[in-house]
Amino acid sequence: MPCERKPMRYGHSEGHTEVCFDDSGKFIVTCGNDGDVRIWEGLDDDDPKFITVGEKAYSLALKNGKLVTASSNNTVQIHTFPDGDPDGILTRFTTNATHVVFNSSGSRVAAGSSDFMVKVVEVSDSSQQKTLRGHEAPVLSVTFDPKDDFLSQLISWPVLQKTNDISNAKSLCRLAWQPGTAKFLAVPVETKVHLYERGSWDHVSTLSDDLQTQLINVVAWSPCGQFLAAGSVGGSLTVWDVNSKLCVERQKHEKGFTVCSLAWHPSGSQIVYTDTEGCLGLLDGLSTSTSNTNTTKAPAKKAAKDYDDLFDDDDDDRLMDEGLSETNSPVKKPITGDDDDDDDDFLMPATGRVRNRGAILDDENSLGELGVLYIGQNLPLGEEGGISYVVVPAAAPLVPMRPVYEGPMPTAPQKAFQPGSTPAHLTHRFMMWNSVGIVRGYNDEQDNAIDVEFHDTAVHHAMHLTNSLGHTMADLSQEAVLLACPSTDELASKLQCLHFSSWDTNKEWMVDLPEGEDVRALCLGQGWAAVATSALMLRLFSIGGIQREIFSLPGNVVCMVGHGEQLLIVYHRAPGFDGEQALGVQLLQFGRKKRQLINGEPLPLSLQSHLSWLGFTAEGTPCYVDSVGVVRMLNRSLGNTWTPVCNTRETCKSKSDHYWVVGIHENPQQLRCIPCKGSRYPPTLPRPAVAILPFKLPLCQTSTEKGQMEEQFWRSVLFHNHFSFLSSSGYEIDEDGQSQTQKEQQELLMKMFALSCKLEREFRCVELAELMTQNVVTLAIRYASRSRRMALAQRLSEIALEKANQIQEEEPEEQEEEPEYSGVRRTSGNRRDREEEEEQAEELREEEEDGQEMETEEAAETTKRQFHLFSSTLFANVLMGYVQVLGSGKPSSSSGLPRVTNILDNMTSSRKSSPLSRSAGIPSKGPVLKPLAPRPKTKTQSTLLQMNGTKAASKKTPENTQPAADQQKQPEVPPPASPADNTENNRPKTGFQFWLEENRKSITADQPDLEETDIIKEAMGRFRTLSAEERLSWTERAKGQTGDAADLKKRKRAGGGAENDNGQVEADENSSKKKKSLDPSSKLSAFAFNKN
Repeated sequence: MPCERKPMRYGHSEGHTEVCFDDSGKFIVTCGNDGDVRIWEGLDDDDPKFITVGEKAYSLALKNGKLVTASSNNTVQIHTFPDGDPDGILTRFTTNATHVVFNSSGSRVAAGSSDFMVKVVEVSDSSQQKTLRGHEAPVLSVTFDPKDDFLSQLISWPVLQKTNDISNAKSLCRLAWQPGTAKFLAVPVETKVHLYERGSWDHVSTLSDDLQTQLINVVAWSPCGQFLAAGSVGGSLTVWDVNSKLCVERQKHEKGFTVCSLAWHPSGSQIVYTDTEGCLGLLDGLSTSTSNTNTTKAPAKKAAKDYDDLFDDDDDDRLMDEGLSETNSPVKKPITGDDDDDDDDFLMPATGRVRNRGAILDDENSLGELGVLYIGQNLPLGEEGGISYVVVPAAAPLVPMRPVYEGPMPTAPQKAFQPGSTPAHLTHRFMMWNSVGIVRGYNDEQDNAIDVEFHDTAVHHAMHLTNSLGHTMADLSQEAVLLACPSTDELASKLQCLHFSSWDTNKEWMVDLPEGEDVRALCLGQGWAAVATSALMLRLFSIGGIQREIFSLPGNVVCMVGHGEQLLIVYHRAPGFDGEQALGVQLLQFGRKKRQLINGEPLPLSLQSHLSWLGFTAEGTPCYVDSVGVVRMLNRSLGNTWTPVCNTRETCKSKSDHYWVVGIHENPQQLRCIPCKGSRYPPTLPRPAVAILPFKLPLCQTSTEKGQMEEQFWRSVLFHNHFSFLSSSGYEIDEDGQSQTQKEQQELLMKMFALSCKLEREFRCVELAELMTQNVVTLAIRYASRSRRMALAQRLSEIALEKANQIQEEEPEEQEEEPEYSGVRRTSGNRRDREEEEEQAEELREEEEDGQEMETEEAAETTKRQFHLFSSTLFANVLMGYVQVLGSGKPSSSSGLPRVTNILDNMTSSRKSSPLSRSAGIPSKGPVLKPLAPRPKTKTQSTLLQMNGTKAASKKTPENTQPAADQQKQPEVPPPASPADNTENNRPKTGFQFWLEENRKSITADQPDLEETDIIKEAMGRFRTLSAEERLSWTERAKGQTGDAADLKKRKRAGGGAENDNGQVEADENSSKKKKSLDPSSKLSAFAFNKN
């Protein structure tokens, strides 16, 4: 019985789907998980009529222009056909109905439900109904005797565990009466079909097939009653001749999905079927004429006997076949009331979803039963005599029970695919969609061609290629288009490359693979092409067509991608079990020195999922997506581990919706994908729109402020690992972008530090400080000391000292690699020192104001103010200072290339950096902040101080040096005083201070009622309105006035200090410190770099 299997087409969203023909065979009617009933005029009908019956539709039956459906609102509804007008509700259940069926005349409907009940209802009068109770499990299937004498219902066959829901059943076990004569009742049992004789209910025959190794889900008789079709959980379709018991047709679902419904065309020439993914298929050209079989009736009987003997003797010896094993059947296992075996947990349920082991009903009579009810044709359903109930015993064991393998079963291996392509069986499909362009394939009656379109037409113009060789795989890069076709009986598998970036006139080359070797996957890189074949080989070619290296793969390839010099290969590492795929990954780099970065490590996937996309980010980091929607990215800084960065299912509105990934960018952080409603793949027309999804690491408690900042920090760290990789690989990197990234990370750490201080988590503060750079640790110390957390500040000072020592130890090594770096760094630091003096003067003035205002409050108010620093201007000042200090940090050592500018220098070329005058604003912390300024790498700390003192001495003006005695007259904790008091300390005067001295009178004249603090604020506002040249002139004047004092202090520190002068300078430093804080804070003077 040769037949043609038509390609599957999308019918409904993923889930249980049912199908039937109407009485004339003109229409195909389906229902599915989306709650729609669709009426198709044929398999090619692209615009079927649909009727919405609920959120989900579980079953349907059609007879005499009446359409009956079981929907998710626990009702059995009736509609007119084909108009689809509602015609009322036949009956209701407490849960959803699982199966509905008409009797042969269409006058009655039987419905089974998950609430363990069966109802038989008159169509003409729904009040006439009979409820059958007492079942011990959800009813899986019901069917009417064609003579309307009996109603059969299946709860669960004896070898199947009863389950608490139909979704957990291993098989739907759909029963079927032989039409016409109604001689046999067909019951699917494990991998066979048992036939029971009408009346006696004896098990008279068994239909089996040696290739049928998975549970049979549904059965359906041909209209003539001679053939029986069966669909299995594994996707196989089998047709038997009942008289000869021979298998006359075998077909396999193209993707191996569970077949959940079957229906014969009234003519017997077609079988329509549906799967658990909502797709619709058709077998055409079936021959069911009785003349062919009558001519061979005599030999068929003999053959049937021989086949029965063969199957009965040898069935139990088949332990494994095509990856799955038979479970215990009635032939192998006698019926007992105590069944505690759990060897069937690994089997896939009939609905396509993994069964919950806890759903198995584990009572004493856990084995289901087949019930046959006698229904008198002439008796109304309301009379008790109308229905009788008979239990059909199971078949007796024919052979002794033999041991069967009961362990976990292997999973069918995932087939090879091209990332960014849609399935090859589609007539219009995407052969490749990546960051370069789109390759579309057309294979219909009109044309067999390939269209290549580039996102950037500057790369190349669009191309239209005739696909005469039948190419099924493609890849696209900035240099070439790579195509491949499978082998045929006459032709070998071919690889074709269109090298459009070639400068010569020959832009195409082609290679034939050896006989018996087919292309399974291909990809393009920078100057090379790679092909993985069915012989477990990987062949490398140059972009011009030269054959290069060749090596063997450890397993069958799944897919592979290239980017620049990198090649990423995913292959089957071993057989997977229990629905898992055991995949391995290799990452190779074809640079000057070829090396393997990842060697056969397992590829992590979500539970019971498969790989759906593989690729590189635009920056060159490997990443992939599994069928559950989890996106993972390689974390090079953590030993080449894989980190989940996004779950696309979280943004899907429906279970049947998916996102088809086409590209990933790390900077900016973008996941580029196409939303597919009700499908896994987008259509080629109209052109789908690309959506952008955000990334989010699956950290805990991301709804809290702490969790959000932690997620942002670690996501930033992960997404910017590519800077160090590209730099070490010899690529030029965006130093501005890297500097900005480092600044953002340190800002997040500082915010988390402030939050931990606010929550009084000082140990956590120390942990955060370990992640900070040395410059930001200094800011954290200042924040802790101003928050009166002296123990924390002391511990942070130890960390700062350790980080400073590490920097000095690393500097000699770096100097050997970068001899010219030191001078350039020093020069750039001096330039920034001059340009940004003015901005720092304003900020330092604000900090001074802040310290004075705090001291004028009472002690209780001061304490209260300190515990609310997180939202105060102090924290804002600290963050402003952070932005400045970051510019003078140590250069990044991640790059392997010699560079003449620091990465951080580019960031600090704006007006927010920290030259040496920043440290002069807070005298007590001068020793802490001096190492943060730009300095030569080969100098020690003492040498740096001497050099800075020499530079300051060259600029000083002796007549403007302040006497130390005047500085000592400053009271220890003064109230807010006049500007003269503020200028008597040892702090160098800023340009703003000089400007304020000369313009104070005009401000007080304009606004005589202002307090001292208000005068300073008003002066700051006016000073900011000055032009840049004017402010720069005031800054230069301040440098000239204060050069002597700064030089004196630096000389004394570098030389160890004189007897009297040293004490005087220390007093100056302490006096300024005491002015801002209480006595304990004076202990923090010069803590960061005090190596004594």
